[in-house]
Amino acid sequence: MPLPQKKRWVSMAKGLVLGALFTSFLVLLYSYAVPPLHAGLASIRTPEGTAPCSPEPAEPETQTPANSSVGACQPRRDIVFMKTHKTASSTLLNILFRFGQKHRLKFAFPNGRNDFDYPAFFARNLVQDYRPGACFNIICNHMRFHYDEVRGLVPPNATFITVLRDPARLFESSFHYFGSVVPFTWKLSGRDKLAEFLQDPDRYYDPNGYNAHYLRNLLFFDLGYDSGLDPGDPQVQEHILEVERRFHLVLLQEYFDESLVLLKDLLCWQLEDVLYFKLNARRASAVPRLSGELYRRATAWNVLDARLYRHFNASFWRKVEAFGRERMAREVAALRRANERMRRICIDGGRAVDAAAIQDSAMQPWQPLGAKSILGYNLKKSIGQRHAQLCRRMLTPEIQYLMDLGVNLWVTKLWKFIRDFLRW
Repeated sequence: MPLPQKKRWVSMAKGLVLGALFTSFLVLLYSYAVPPLHAGLASIRTPEGTAPCSPEPAEPETQTPANSSVGACQPRRDIVFMKTHKTASSTLLNILFRFGQKHRLKFAFPNGRNDFDYPAFFARNLVQDYRPGACFNIICNHMRFHYDEVRGLVPPNATFITVLRDPARLFESSFHYFGSVVPFTWKLSGRDKLAEFLQDPDRYYDPNGYNAHYLRNLLFFDLGYDSGLDPGDPQVQEHILEVERRFHLVLLQEYFDESLVLLKDLLCWQLEDVLYFKLNARRASAVPRLSGELYRRATAWNVLDARLYRHFNASFWRKVEAFGRERMAREVAALRRANERMRRICIDGGRAVDAAAIQDSAMQPWQPLGAKSILGYNLKKSIGQRHAQLCRRMLTPEIQYLMDLGVNLWVTKLWKFIRDFLRW
């Protein structure tokens, strides 16, 4: 064998060995960093049980109705956002980051990662620098919801919110974003793996498989319930009604602007507080639309989420009616005008771009394994002093914003280093 060719084989062999070592190290690290998925609720209770937090003394506030249409009200600052997956939740997270930073509020952040050891259930001791009795203003990172544990971290009058999405569309997005880290999808050999899966999902789906939760009833799972319940089980409806009791507002991704108007009204915030740019969005070529039949199959496969969504879609429009249709139209129009104005002020080129076209690494969003399908933005280089800070904050992706807020992300950073090194 000629010497140059032999060197190439040796180099390739070294690369494979190094990649295998890194992968083994990553699996080992993950096994230590992530608790067991099906840990019982009782096993993750903190020693103080469901004892409430102890808020620090503050200036007394007049207790007034949250709905600003009733009259003067005080902005609400104690908020739990149950961040669901693939529901525009990263955009809402940015809104909460900005509000909390602006008013110097106390966040309950995860320690080491950008989520609370998801997919394990949330526990108070997962919060960075947690101490028994500690009280926080805002909780908003990904978790698998555990109401009692969360409830014990915020004042009694905290506002609970979450966001849902059409389950078929959510499933499609989750399949394309997380599919590569769900091993049973590796059996799919066709060009359109989503369509192949939906033709006979029971053939491929393993409820006990690694990361299987991403591909069936993900909303139910994120909210802390058993995503494998039989649709006829009475617990399904009980869980839906429990969500209704616990959450003051359930937003809908498909009606995001209307949702933000309702949220602004509920929290007594200003228009500037809910301005946004769409974050963590996929490029158009990476967003295949489900056909009628596949849409029906995806809905049937995620039937628990479909029942949840139907319930809160109905309650959402009841809230809109109570708010007033004409008033809603006016406020949505005002929000869109303000967003458009900020787009012209902040965004170079006026639109989102592919990852390769993003010039500043601080604006580079996290990408799914094996693809760079998530869009980001370039910040204009000449922005007036009045808007410079707001523009940067509105465009900053989740991971970078967390670091700006002082969150310890050593596990996330290590994972990024390994991915960059192996070019995953």
